[in-house]
Amino acid sequence: MKVGSLSGRARVAILVVAVLLAGAVGTVYVLRARSQAARPAPAAAPAARPAPSATALDAGDLLAVRAGPAADSGEVFAIERGDGGEQRPTGLHCKRFYAAAGTALCLRVSTGLVTRSEAIVLDRGLRELRKVPLSGIPSRARVSASGRMAAWTFFVAGDSYLSVGFSTRAGILDTRTGTLVKSLEDFTLVKDGRVHSAADLNYWGVTFAADDNRFYATVSSAGKTYLVQGDFAARRMRVLRENAECPSLSPDGTRVAYKKRVGDATDPWRLYTLDLRSGRETALAETANVDDQAAWLDDRTVMYGRLRGDSSDVWQVPADGSGTSRLLLKDAYSPAAM
Repeated sequence: MKVGSLSGRARVAILVVAVLLAGAVGTVYVLRARSQAARPAPAAAPAARPAPSATALDAGDLLAVRAGPAADSGEVFAIERGDGGEQRPTGLHCKRFYAAAGTALCLRVSTGLVTRSEAIVLDRGLRELRKVPLSGIPSRARVSASGRMAAWTFFVAGDSYLSVGFSTRAGILDTRTGTLVKSLEDFTLVKDGRVHSAADLNYWGVTFAADDNRFYATVSSAGKTYLVQGDFAARRMRVLRENAECPSLSPDGTRVAYKKRVGDATDPWRLYTLDLRSGRETALAETANVDDQAAWLDDRTVMYGRLRGDSSDVWQVPADGSGTSRLLLKDAYSPAAM
């Protein structure tokens, strides 16, 4: 049909429709252009990089957590044994840390809408192997000499062993079999030849023997603390002696270092070692209050954290009661000797 043959009214109608269609197309184009302009460009994928060698657990290293008000407080660092070694940051942040034979244990708390506590097992390169969700405030961490067994203690009520009505929960993980014991309260406790059960039992400060089955820990009940020896496979423990907390077994397996309550409420604990064969107890030359689970630098030396204002330092002292204490690491705590 020819346009010329249309009436004037029809011509006007066709012109109006054409104008409306053109406007609609223009509007769609403008809106689409604005949408594309507002949409952020896709971020470039980060380049994959191998973990730096500083993050590896190297034999002969001493590891600890940084203390104090500095920005890097809470980061695990490594240092070569001996005076003047260079500290190497790992990028790993923990509230408590320990490592042995290529296995590391990091206890941490993540804050946000929900506060989460967890024990994280890592390999020699500090890569995560397993995460155990827990609750409370991290207190103690330990790995057996073989790297197989990992143990932790969390405060589930209170935040100090001097708190009234404090409550702790100690757990053990067999990293080889995956067997997890979330609380030592599930084990049988024998005291004075009889099974001892009480509502106020608290366990903390686990340390392992070389066979990865025998362990030592602290139990408290009725206001007293005891050193216990445990059998992981049998899920059974027995009391060895009174007034011994946070044990740490020597590398040769012959002695246990622990803190013993001998002072008043403001200055209660001193370090001792116990010869497991003879039962002989030796007071160490550290005269300051030590609220820590000691670790062994070697068969002759015990190391431990000591509070200093808003920070903490790692000290060392001979394990035979001789000599004097000496500063090992400034602004650090939770030491572990590889």
